Amino acid sequence: MAAPNVLSARPVELDSTSQPPPVFDGTTRLYISYICPFAQRVWIARNLKGLQDKIEVVPINLQNRPTWYKEKVYPENKVPSLEHDNKVTGESLDLLNYLDNHFEGPALLPEDPAKREFAKELISYTDKWTSIVFGSLRGDPVKEAGGAFDYLETALHKFDDGPFFLGQISQVDIAYAPHFERAHLFIEDVWKHNILSGRPKLTAWFEELNKIDAYTQTKVDPQELSTLYKKRFLAQK
Repeated sequence: MAAPNVLSARPVELDSTSQPPPVFDGTTRLYISYICPFAQRVWIARNLKGLQDKIEVVPINLQNRPTWYKEKVYPENKVPSLEHDNKVTGESLDLLNYLDNHFEGPALLPEDPAKREFAKELISYTDKWTSIVFGSLRGDPVKEAGGAFDYLETALHKFDDGPFFLGQISQVDIAYAPHFERAHLFIEDVWKHNILSGRPKLTAWFEELNKIDAYTQTKVDPQELSTLYKKRFLAQK
């Protein structure tokens, strides 16, 4: 759980009553929503690369989003998006590469060809993984999503030079962390089941992840998540 001081220190989300920032004034801005796991990916990457002073985070209220966001910033009208060099680009996985290729800071993919190939495999599976896990939240995730969590447990055995998927933290961890965080919270809250139980590598991975400020500063508010997900996944129960 993110500490209360972390949550309270965050900028207020901009909504339909908010004025737009001075778009295309030379400032690099990352538009996010605190509840959105896709936006959280890019926020984590920005922090890991030490770009807090180079990229301003602009939070958007997706439930009451400002009209100017679609009109002036990003016609797709979703987050994340990055305003940089007088253009705006989106799609979280693309933006992870964009930050790596256009900004200074630690590389988020290793040079090792075997690790890069495994990274490609794992990242390409993220959409299917999230579909399985979040689809199960309308049924019984303990039974229906076990294989998806076992997939991560197995993947974490591939390299033994660190607790993360490629040994050291990388785009792979960033790609999975926000969705894993939400699934873990919600399944424990509603089904009283700890998905880490019996998965030692996954347990160690999540413990190490939670030691990294670049990640913990971005964590979702558990109460907000629970309220939203109960409406989204349990409304018909």
